[in-house]
Amino acid sequence: MRSFRIIALCICTVLTLAGTARADVDIVGGLTRQMTMLPGDKVEGKLLLRNNADRPDHVKIYQTDYSFSADGKDMYPDPGKAERSNASWITFTPRDINIAPRETISVYYTVQMPSDSKLSGTYWSMLMVEPLPDDSMLANSKNAGIHVGIRMVTRYAVQMVTNIGDSGARDVRFSNGRIVDGTDKRTAFFDVENTGERWLNPQLWAEVFDESGVSLGRFEGDKMRLYPGCSGRFRLDLSRLPKGNFSALVVADNGDEHVFGSQYKFQLK
Repeated sequence: MRSFRIIALCICTVLTLAGTARADVDIVGGLTRQMTMLPGDKVEGKLLLRNNADRPDHVKIYQTDYSFSADGKDMYPDPGKAERSNASWITFTPRDINIAPRETISVYYTVQMPSDSKLSGTYWSMLMVEPLPDDSMLANSKNAGIHVGIRMVTRYAVQMVTNIGDSGARDVRFSNGRIVDGTDKRTAFFDVENTGERWLNPQLWAEVFDESGVSLGRFEGDKMRLYPGCSGRFRLDLSRLPKGNFSALVVADNGDEHVFGSQYKFQLK
C-alpha cells in the first residue's frame, strides 16, 4: 500500500549491465522537506548525500512533479506541469556530483515563493537523486564478453513540500467501498481522494454496528499522506466480525480538527 511508499519513496531501476545490486548513496535525514511559508518568503536548505561504498560514485539531481491515485498509478510529469507544482520556485546546486568513497556532500537548495496573495494550500514537487551507471563496469563487462546482466540502482525521490501558512480548504471524497474475502482474512477497501487544497495525512477507522444499532467496536485501518487531487486505497481488517448485516461509520481522521466520515451498510455471508 502507499502508506509506506509516500513517506519514503525510492524507485529501483533495472539496467542491462553486468554487476550486482547496490544502493551506495543514501539521503541523510529523510526524504521529505516540508516548509511553511507566506507569499514572498525565501527558505534555504541542503540535502546531505552519503556514499557508503569503498568506490567513488557519480549521481545526478533533477526535478519532476508527482501525483498518485488509488488504482496504484504513480506519475512523474515534467517539472512545472502539475497544477500545484512548486518546481519553478526551487533552485539547487550542484546537479551533477562525484562523491568519493565514504564521503558526505551537500546539495544546496533555495525555495523562493512568489509574492502572490492568491496562493493557498499545499504545493509540491520532487528532487530526484539518481546514481549514474559506472562506465568502467560496462567496459569491463564488455571485455569479459558479458553482454546482459542485472544491476539494481536505487533512485531517491525527495519530496519538496510548501504549505502556505495554515491556508487551504480540507476535504475528502470516499468511493469504491467493497469487501474482499481471503483465505484467512476479510478486508474492506475504501478509496479516499483529497478534494481540498492542502495535504492531509489521515488514518482510516470505522465503528461498526449490528442490525440493532449496538456497536461492535472500532476497526483501525491504514494511514496515508494524500496531496490535493491525489487518492489512496485504504484497508480495514474486518475478520473478527460474524456473519450478518451491519452499518458502519467510516472515518478519515487527520489527527486534528479535520475529520471526515461516510456511512456504509454491508452484509457478510
